Amino acid sequence: MSQRERELDQIKNYVRRLFSNDPTGHDYFHMKRVAHQAVVIAEEEGANQFICEAASWLHDVYDSKLVANPVTAKQDMIEFLTSIHIPEKEISLIHEVIDSVSFSKGEVPVSLEAKVVQDADRLDAIGAVGIARTFAYGGAAGQLIYHPEDKNTSLQHFYDKLLKLKSLLNTEAAIEIAADRHHFMEIFLNQFYKEW
Repeated sequence: MSQRERELDQIKNYVRRLFSNDPTGHDYFHMKRVAHQAVVIAEEEGANQFICEAASWLHDVYDSKLVANPVTAKQDMIEFLTSIHIPEKEISLIHEVIDSVSFSKGEVPVSLEAKVVQDADRLDAIGAVGIARTFAYGGAAGQLIYHPEDKNTSLQHFYDKLLKLKSLLNTEAAIEIAADRHHFMEIFLNQFYKEW
């Protein structure tokens, strides 16, 4: 096992400890899917694979939706990465990537690595898994599935965010993957309204 593989294993274990019981759709397996997708996209786009994979595993570690104290969580992450001997320059790149990923901030990432990780995260928000995660998060947040007169529902999230993601992707590789997933969400919504 190479040094990089050992570092990634330690990062995976760190994330597993933090997110193994998350009920919101931001669990260990979400991080795993995003990391896998980021590696695939990074390879196609020529991005730094280690930075993309590490940042993907860690991208929700200090997300204010998920942790009580994001500042402390970020500091803990930096201390952890330092403890496993990730160079300071790479730690800085990793948290720059993480800070660029969020949909709600509305930022277009500058670095290729940030674009790759943002795309990988967004791909996990659409399609069949994205639909499941939407309702998991909605349930955890106490939202209704749907209400004709109420906008604070899980179904509204499709219109506020999910159906917009395909047109906001940064890389050709991600745009190609998104087509099927986007189409599946449209089919799901049509079926949902028929049944409703």
